[in-house]
Amino acid sequence: MKRSLPLIFAFIVGFIVLLSEFIPHRPFNQIVSTLEGWFMIISGFAILLGQISLIRMNTHKIVNKLPNWPYHLAGLISFAVMLTFGLLWGMRETPGILGDGAQISAWLGLKPFDYLFENAYLPLSATLFSLLAFFIASAAYRAFIIRGLESNLLMITAIIVIIGRTSMGTMLTGWLPESWQFWHIPNLADFIMEFPNTAAQRAILISAGLGIVGSSLRIILGIERSYLGGDK
Repeated sequence: MKRSLPLIFAFIVGFIVLLSEFIPHRPFNQIVSTLEGWFMIISGFAILLGQISLIRMNTHKIVNKLPNWPYHLAGLISFAVMLTFGLLWGMRETPGILGDGAQISAWLGLKPFDYLFENAYLPLSATLFSLLAFFIASAAYRAFIIRGLESNLLMITAIIVIIGRTSMGTMLTGWLPESWQFWHIPNLADFIMEFPNTAAQRAILISAGLGIVGSSLRIILGIERSYLGGDK
């Protein structure tokens, strides 16, 4: 019964939400609105559980001096600082326990939470994403190595698109007459991005949509039970 009730509840809720997409009228639309409200409430508790799990995991690694424990200590300190500032003085238009912190905001120019977010979190995020450029370049180099027909097509297409997005493309093919305008490298790059690339992206989205439908049906029918903690 302990495992049957969640399966029955998932089936009923999933069936109602699925049915509401085909019958968007009362009472289904009202039921779905209520279920969405419940989902937001449960998500709030899930975030709280995630924070508790984060603190426990990092504390365990710090206490036992596991490898790279100083990084986990920095993560806990950052979490505590942001949480404290957010609770005490709020963020943006939301006041905190001590109000808006007008004096601190006037000194920093922003609320403490927003100041750290703008001047610490965002620069660190930009730095992290900029480091990904090196990994992307390494992956592109490995992908463009000529091994077969697919690799050749990938390399040729990538070179056309890359050159077509720079002034070099115009320099190399700008001398071609207007009757050959399609073969200008910038025009070829636009054609590749607009038609073959769009078609491939839509195919991927359709496949992802079918995968979501399949996963949803598995959950509704009780075939997929991983959210219960296993199949036992």
